[in-house]
Amino acid sequence: MRNRVLTSMAALLLAIVPAAGQATKAAPKPQTAAAVKGTWTPPRTPDGQPDLQGVWTNTSVTPLQRPKELAAKEFYTEAELAEAQKRQRERLAQDFVEGEPPANHSGVPGAPAEYVHYDHAQFGLDWLQGKVNWNRRTSLIVGEAGTIPPLTPEAQKRLAARAAKEKGHEFDGPQNRPLGSRCVARDNVGPPLLPTRYNSNLQIIQGPGYVAIEAEEIHDVRIIRLDGRPHLPKNVHQWMGDSIGHWEGNTLLVDTTNFTDLSPFPGAQNLHVTERITRTGQDTILYQFTVEDPGMWTRPWSGEVPVNKIPGPLWEYACHEGNYGLENTLRGARVAEAEAAAKKAPK
Repeated sequence: MRNRVLTSMAALLLAIVPAAGQATKAAPKPQTAAAVKGTWTPPRTPDGQPDLQGVWTNTSVTPLQRPKELAAKEFYTEAELAEAQKRQRERLAQDFVEGEPPANHSGVPGAPAEYVHYDHAQFGLDWLQGKVNWNRRTSLIVGEAGTIPPLTPEAQKRLAARAAKEKGHEFDGPQNRPLGSRCVARDNVGPPLLPTRYNSNLQIIQGPGYVAIEAEEIHDVRIIRLDGRPHLPKNVHQWMGDSIGHWEGNTLLVDTTNFTDLSPFPGAQNLHVTERITRTGQDTILYQFTVEDPGMWTRPWSGEVPVNKIPGPLWEYACHEGNYGLENTLRGARVAEAEAAAKKAPK
């Protein structure tokens, strides 16, 4: 059954009713949209908001974190970018050759190997078959380090204890499987909203006092309140957090708290994400974010992702139809357990 959430979202927007950490080092500040694209006057919605509406893609081959061998190198040269594009085209061509194994690298110089379980190109799921937002950044995370900061000692102990508790019980039942395997939530939806290998598209619509963002994968919709109401009570937690926003000139500034400790960064107990969404041209948006949790990382970290307009529409993303994948995974675990028990049984 088709699940086209945004077909009724305009009505939803109009119907919605109100419903001591350690010191950290500041995250590097992303460039302002004006510095990147110059001055550009965006169109306005009927109620006067800068118009972000449309179907967009944040598809990118730029890794979230910079490969270690690139050290503090924040940008590729034009020649290195051209070589990366060439490698991607060669990889896609190889994927189309019958009988050839799928390529195991991203095509980005210095990027780690990436192994896939099937040929994305065969099913039209390769990122290069869409509109790739090429740029010279070596990582989506900005700044000299270009990586997610180290965990705090407290976070290391907490995550180690959780892993030890869960070890050996990963297949006990559906509640033991990751959220993505259960088609409940995906970490790329965030926030922060990050590129995926395929279906890396989103749609934005606006109504008086609200902005809504749907990510095609996994068809989640986030409602951002612009009406001045505060965040939900601290004891209320949501998969995508609680988002409130306001306009700073032509930039939508979004503040999100009230996440669960399972998504988008498992173990983060006081996650706080700020986003800056600026339409920088007729077909471009600059998406910038900062992530912080003093009990999780030693410092905040920031990134930026170029976003380009595409014709649309968004298509239904059904994850694994009827959750058969999850059912079969658990059935396989029961079969393996029965086989192991049979081997141990006295003869």
